[in-house]
Amino acid sequence: MKINFSDKNKCTQNYIKAIEFQNPEWIPSVVAIMPATWIKYGERIEKIVLNHPKLFPHYKKDDFKKIKLNRAYQKGRWKDIWNITWENVEEGLSSAPVDAEAPLRNWEDLKNYSAPNPLLFDWFGEKIDWEERRKGLEKSKKERNLASGGLVHGFMYMWLYYLRGFSNLMLDIASNEPKLNQLIEMVLEYNLKLVNKWIEIGAEIIHFGDDLGLQRSLPISPPDWRKHLKPCYRKIFGTCRDNGVYVYLHSDGHMLEIIDDLIECGVNVINPQIRANGLEELAKFKGKICIHLDLDRQLFPFARPEEIKSHIREAVNRMNLKEGGLMLHAECEQDVPLRNIEAICEVIEELGGPII
Repeated sequence: MKINFSDKNKCTQNYIKAIEFQNPEWIPSVVAIMPATWIKYGERIEKIVLNHPKLFPHYKKDDFKKIKLNRAYQKGRWKDIWNITWENVEEGLSSAPVDAEAPLRNWEDLKNYSAPNPLLFDWFGEKIDWEERRKGLEKSKKERNLASGGLVHGFMYMWLYYLRGFSNLMLDIASNEPKLNQLIEMVLEYNLKLVNKWIEIGAEIIHFGDDLGLQRSLPISPPDWRKHLKPCYRKIFGTCRDNGVYVYLHSDGHMLEIIDDLIECGVNVINPQIRANGLEELAKFKGKICIHLDLDRQLFPFARPEEIKSHIREAVNRMNLKEGGLMLHAECEQDVPLRNIEAICEVIEELGGPII
């Protein structure tokens, strides 16, 4: 499949040009207002959004009142289709897995454990209507947007420690536990089925999220990552690339040592965090892959507006190429003051434009 620019609207064309290093007219940018932020600020943050239609071209007054939180963003405990226990301490934040209740903490439980059918039920255990999803992709194409599919966040590496528990997985990798290969194959097969289905129904880009890093390093050594995980990403992302489907990968944490590996596996757009990796280090990959730069969300709650604007301008000056390859992402959680969110919108509107 080859995506034809002429089949897409101006914003989508610009987005593709940024990916392909074909001289986009502006830097595709997004200011992400998280659910908890909408809950905290309500009309006050809506006023900011409405004052920046260039960044929020599709937002209409009172849209935030229609936000429906899925189970992952609701307060309380719940279990997903894999029997993983999740907990959320505040409405509008995202759930986290309960490590002590990981379903495969004991390897003996693997004997009677099987992965759910990814083509029947979603993460929450709801039946999937693939025909409805296909119609949604067709609607996107008719509206000249990219037809976008996606897998649940933490689809590969993180899912392994959701199932085993984080410390257990680290010990499995360090000790070359033989049963780990069986678990990896189970999760890989699940993901490949989903990817192939998205491709079958017409996806043009598939979004993946797997937080591969810690604050200052990878949690496992690069050689161990290449041994246990790189083959999985090569198969998953390679399937997309073989079918002409763009691969977008979000990953929190430090990941510098494996970015070249991810490029080799087939990633088109990578979404790394600036604080965990460093601007100068990320700049070494400028021109090699499209970087959707996750601006310093650890700075946003504490800095003055002028400092935030300076940070974003510095990032653009260091990373931007006329040919493309740069996008901007500013995530605003509920701990970011309104004046700082306004500053983020002002400077990104000055430097870039809508993403799609």
